[in-house]
Amino acid sequence: MTTENIYGNLQGLKPNQLKQLQKLYQQRIRSDRLTTTELAERIAAVSTDLKQPVCVYLNRRGQVIRVGVGTPRQTQIPPLELPRYGAQRLSGIRCLATSLKVEPPSEACLTAMARQRLDALMMFTLTGKGLMAKGGGAKGFIKDVYLAHLLPIQEDNTLWQISPPQNIDVIAEQDFLDLVESLEAEFSREFIAQDVSSGQDKVLLVGLMTAKMTQQKFQDSLQELALLVDSAGGNVLATIEQKRSNPHPQTLVGAGKVEEIALQVQTLGVNLVAFDRDLSPAQVRNLELQFGVRVVDRTEVILDIFAQRAQSGAGKLQVELAQLEYMLPRLTGRGLAMSRLGGGIGTRGPGETKLETERRAIQKRITRLQQEVNQLQSHRSRLRQQRQQNEIPSVAIVGYTNAGKSTLINALTNAEVYTADQLFATLDPTTRRLTITNKNTAESRTILLTDTVGFIHELPPSLMDSFRATLEEVTEADAILHVVDLSHPTWESHINSVKAILADMPLTPNTQLIVFNKIDKADIEHLETAKNNYPQSVFISAEKRLGLETLRNRLVDIQ
Repeated sequence: MTTENIYGNLQGLKPNQLKQLQKLYQQRIRSDRLTTTELAERIAAVSTDLKQPVCVYLNRRGQVIRVGVGTPRQTQIPPLELPRYGAQRLSGIRCLATSLKVEPPSEACLTAMARQRLDALMMFTLTGKGLMAKGGGAKGFIKDVYLAHLLPIQEDNTLWQISPPQNIDVIAEQDFLDLVESLEAEFSREFIAQDVSSGQDKVLLVGLMTAKMTQQKFQDSLQELALLVDSAGGNVLATIEQKRSNPHPQTLVGAGKVEEIALQVQTLGVNLVAFDRDLSPAQVRNLELQFGVRVVDRTEVILDIFAQRAQSGAGKLQVELAQLEYMLPRLTGRGLAMSRLGGGIGTRGPGETKLETERRAIQKRITRLQQEVNQLQSHRSRLRQQRQQNEIPSVAIVGYTNAGKSTLINALTNAEVYTADQLFATLDPTTRRLTITNKNTAESRTILLTDTVGFIHELPPSLMDSFRATLEEVTEADAILHVVDLSHPTWESHINSVKAILADMPLTPNTQLIVFNKIDKADIEHLETAKNNYPQSVFISAEKRLGLETLRNRLVDIQ
């Protein structure tokens, strides 16, 4: 007897009991009915015999499509097997479930209903006895019936509605299609009222605070992830946080939090979940199976921004290299079509799986891109040597992303570098000449200013490696101009992050000048703190062109 279509806990079931479960697939009811008394009593009779809950799932044509032993939570349909209609539609599936306890559906059962966006959940409480007729009919097995269904978002955040206990004969006479059509009409009106652009990813952020993190650092990191998602073109709908002593090895967050996130994904119509830390390939696969939508980590969001911003051939080259190096270990397990062949006869020789073919192609492409990046390094090295032979000092402008580096180089040199109030607005290095006159000697001298890619907290290693040609502009410069956004509440941690990245570089100039930008937007308290802690710094507003003359005078002294 095959049991491949019976889901849930089958341990200890007798062949005859499995046969009774299998026969439920042969049942069919009218499409405009929630259930029939006959079907409900038959399910209840099977459940009473098993002494376990039973769930039967039907589509809108009245056909049984899934039978499971266990609660709605234990037998729920995996998200990837459900129809993807979005927040304005239900899934077109309803669940008839039994309960050994005489009580309304539990929150776990209702959460499973919401995760699957079921048309309805009917819970039959059992009497513990009943009568079986000769023709296979049954009666007396059901005590009460509870009918639950989803609701459009309410002011009190109520997600579902549960009816009082009713008689099965009353439930069986209700018009099912009228119920779901009216519900979907409400969901559709709500969806349209939200006016969410279909071209935008609807994103749910997830942050994990471990024992090693402070509350302030955790909140700052989450806010930065929200800015990253916004810069990538996503629309953040909600944020979920969890505190754990250590990350869960399989899903990063705990099992209960996975359930909560999955529920929010369905409730809000989210199509992307972004985590505020790097995920292993196995964690991404596990989470996508649970949520039924794409899952990305912090690094992947940054890579997406870089892919959008890269303009020059060199920038596109380096972004592609970083993306491929990130993608390579994440190929395994992306669906049955890319699974590995088993070993043995017939699996060796010239034949390869799709996974192995893609892996080999990516490795070849990475090798070629690395060679091109090396050529790019050599080309830029020759340009630097020419500048050094001309004895023109060079200054690299570094700083946290969105600190105002491009605005500063535009203000000093009248360059036309793209600027925007967003993270990683520019990627490609821009070098411009700046001629300064020394007030004391009346001599003019020329220096080269190079705008570099912005830094960020925990800059992904793949980006550091791939952008080494760009970052060499920093290591080969005569001095560093470290631009700090003083208006940002965590400007001190930004300074530490940039210093940490510079410390990881093989060689950086000894001459470094910190320039505090956006003083017109900064708090007085922060301004005083910066002046006391960094007395040798320069304070400017590149946008308002405040303090630029003082900065030019300081640049004159760079050797």
